This record gives sequence, structure tokens and C-alpha cells, in this order.
Amino acid sequence: MNLSNLKPAAGAVHNSKRLGRGEGSARGGTSARGHKGAKSRSGYSKKIGFEGGQMPIQRRLPKFGFKNFNRVEYKPLNLDLLQSLATEKGLTEINLETLRANGLISKNDLVKVLGRGQISAAVNVQVHAFSKSAAEAIQKAGGSIVEI
Repeated sequence: MNLSNLKPAAGAVHNSKRLGRGEGSARGGTSARGHKGAKSRSGYSKKIGFEGGQMPIQRRLPKFGFKNFNRVEYKPLNLDLLQSLATEKGLTEINLETLRANGLISKNDLVKVLGRGQISAAVNVQVHAFSKSAAEAIQKAGGSIVEI
């Protein structure tokens, strides 16, 4: 094999349709576009969402709701999770680095501790926010809280 005898694989290349080249070609006259209508005209391009004149779906459906762009999204962590970290891993200091190291949060997450479950271990917790019940439970168990 060399450059002079390279050719495409069998069936890979097709002859293009020869449109509008007389009735004998089977695609003369209307050039395989059918009779009349917008699609038969030159320069036709369908508008996005056009449904043939029927009221398009994006205009039939009502608009509703809104997204608050000032919303602060926190990653929730509960007391039972902090308790399991303290008992299984033996942690007394829980901060963003330890949570990241244990795969509980990602790099830019804001963290809020919530009050589900019980905590008996005295741990020092440093995160972005606490619910009232979680803060009380941690302090009652002998730990401390620090909001970053």
C-alpha cells in the first residue's frame, strides 16, 4: 500500500443527489421539495420553536416562579454525623479541613450544622453556621462552637 492507491472503505462514499436536472433524473421540477409552502422556497429556515403556525409550547405554558440570586446555599451536616466522626475517627477538633479530608464536603462548600441526632462527645466545631438546637447540643456535651 502507498499514497497512490489509497481509497475510502467500501460504502463510505455516496454520490450526492443531483436536484433539478430534468424529469428523467426523478428529481427534476420541484427538486424533491414537494409543491408550494414555505419549505419549497429558497431561503427557508425554520424558526426555533415554530410549530407550523400553531401557538408554540413556550408561549402556551405560563411563566412562574423565580430564583433568588442572593440565596446562600449551605451544605447540611447533622449532629449524628459529628458524633460518628468523634467516636470512629477519634476527632476532637472538627473544621473544614477535617470534613474535606473525610469526603463530606467539597472545596467551596459553606457548611451548616443542624440538630438531627444526639451528640455526647465533647468536640470543638468550626464551620460557617449552626442551628440553635445544634449549637445548644454541642455546648451541652462540653464542646465549643466557632462560626467562621
